[in-house]
Amino acid sequence: MTARLDAQFAFLNEADRLKSVLRATTLVDGSRPENSGEHSWHLALYALVLGDQAGPGVSIDRVIRMLLIHDLVEIDVGDVPIHSQNGQAHGSLETQAAEAKAADRIFGLLPADLRDSLRTLWEEFEAAESPDARFAKSLDRVQPVMANLMSGGGTWTTYNVTFDQLETRVGVKIAKGAPGLWEWVREKVLTYFG
Repeated sequence: MTARLDAQFAFLNEADRLKSVLRATTLVDGSRPENSGEHSWHLALYALVLGDQAGPGVSIDRVIRMLLIHDLVEIDVGDVPIHSQNGQAHGSLETQAAEAKAADRIFGLLPADLRDSLRTLWEEFEAAESPDARFAKSLDRVQPVMANLMSGGGTWTTYNVTFDQLETRVGVKIAKGAPGLWEWVREKVLTYFG
């Protein structure tokens, strides 16, 4: 029992470091960068509130679990903005390898049963092939869009993002897991880029 609790708290204490990882996206009021802990919490709330936008067979409980752990690897790797054009590219083989190594270390702190179940859930999110993961990925893409809309452009301005880039890099992924949601958000984005 003691060894199990030691491992569980080692993981939980390590996960607290996610609060120190700053993201490119700001809070919706534009006052400061969001941290990855806040992002994960906000996405879990997105899933809870926007669950009616999920397709058939999606388990919102599983989606929430995915979203709570999906960015833990950023403790080691940091946030790699989807629109960044220098340095480590979002989704590159280099980034994927670094994130897999981080997942080994971070989930490896847990007792074997939790390590395996949470690592498998993280891999499912990354692959984005199951209905649950596609919906979770959609929410992960839509939340920064909403933050940028609310903050007057945010990272779109920083990275000189065009509507076409946004639709290709983000909209397609949102539409895969939540087509009705992208339809609604797309209208807002078109108005911004007008």
